[in-house]
Amino acid sequence: MKHIALILICALPLLAADANRAQNTVILEEAAVTNLQLDFAEAEETTFEETIFSLGHIEVLPGKKAIVSSRILGRAFSVLVIPHQEVDADAEVAWIESRQPGDPPPVIKLNAPIAGMISKVNIAQGQPVSPDAELIEIIDLSTVEATASVPQHLAGKLKPGVKAHIRVNALPDHVFEAKLAHIAAVADENTGTLEAAFHVPNPDRLLRPGMKAEFSLVVSQRENVMSIPRSAVQGDAAERFVYIKDYDLKNAFVKVPVVLGAQNDRFVEVVKGLFPGDEVVTRGAYALAFAGKGSVSLKEAMDAAHGHAHNEDGTEMTKEQLAASGHENDDHHEHSPWNMLTIFFAGTSGFLLALLILTLVMIRKPAAA
Repeated sequence: MKHIALILICALPLLAADANRAQNTVILEEAAVTNLQLDFAEAEETTFEETIFSLGHIEVLPGKKAIVSSRILGRAFSVLVIPHQEVDADAEVAWIESRQPGDPPPVIKLNAPIAGMISKVNIAQGQPVSPDAELIEIIDLSTVEATASVPQHLAGKLKPGVKAHIRVNALPDHVFEAKLAHIAAVADENTGTLEAAFHVPNPDRLLRPGMKAEFSLVVSQRENVMSIPRSAVQGDAAERFVYIKDYDLKNAFVKVPVVLGAQNDRFVEVVKGLFPGDEVVTRGAYALAFAGKGSVSLKEAMDAAHGHAHNEDGTEMTKEQLAASGHENDDHHEHSPWNMLTIFFAGTSGFLLALLILTLVMIRKPAAA
C-alpha cells in the first residue's frame, strides 16, 4: 500500500502539469496572430555582458573643427556656402574685398581648411570683416566623440578598450558601438562623475553634436548564460513570466514563469524556467497577457493537431468518454497517427486509473475479511 500511495503522489505533478498547461495556454486564430505582429527569439546559452548604465552626449571629435577667417580688413564680396552644406578641403567658401585702395579693390579668396559640413555662417555679402572675426565654421562628422558621465565609484571598472553600446533618443532604432578612448583626468566636483570618451564612426552622419546619449558600458562577460531579450519578460517583480511557442500546437503560446538573474541593456539572464531552443515572444507578449485563453479552445486545437477527440483541458479522452460522446468509432478511423506526447498522456491517464482501482480493491479486502 505504501508503494502504491508513493506512486500516486509522484504521479500527481503530471496531472497538475496538464491542468497548468490548459490554464496558461493562449490559442489564437491565424488572423489574430497576424494582427498582433508577433516576433520571436530563441532562448540560448550565450556570452552575457555585465554592463554599467550612464548618460552623456555627442560632441565634435577634437581636431575635427575648423574656423574660416580673413587675414585682412575689408568686406564680404561674396559668400559661397550655406549651413549644413558639405564641402571638400580647399574648396572656395568666400571672397573678401580689401580696404586697400585700388580700382577695383583687391580681393582675396577664402578656402575651407578641412573637408566637412558647414555648421555656421556668420557673414553676409557686403558685411564688413576683420581678422579677428569667425566667419565660417566647418566640422568633420565622419567620426564623433560620445562622452559618458560615469559615477566616480564605478570609474575604476573602466579601462581603455572597454566596449559601449550607445543609443540616442533621436535614433531609437540604432545602436552604435565603440571602444573607450580615454577617461578625463579631472572629476566634475558638482556631479561627482568622470567623463569617459568614445570615438564613434559616423559614416552616414546620423550622429550630431549636442544629441543626448545613453551608454551601456560592458565591464565583464560570462560564458554559457541562458538569456533572452528583455522585451520578452512580462509581469512584476514578484511574478515574472514569458510566453513561448507551444511545441505541439499551431498558433498556441504558453505562459511560463521564469526566475531571472542579471540584465543588461538588451538581454536578461534566465536562471530557471526555460530550455535552450524555446521560442519566446518578444514583440506582442504584452498583448498576449490580456488575451485570456485566446480565440480557440485547447480542446479544438488538440483535436485539430492530433486528429482525435480531447477533453477541455487538452488531455486524451478515455474509451468510456469517447463512447459516451459518440466519438468511439471516430477514434479508430480516419485519424492521424498518435505522436509521443499523445501516447505519454494516454498512458499516464490509464496507469493512474489502474492504480486507483487497485488501491480501492486492496483497501476493501481487509474489510471483507
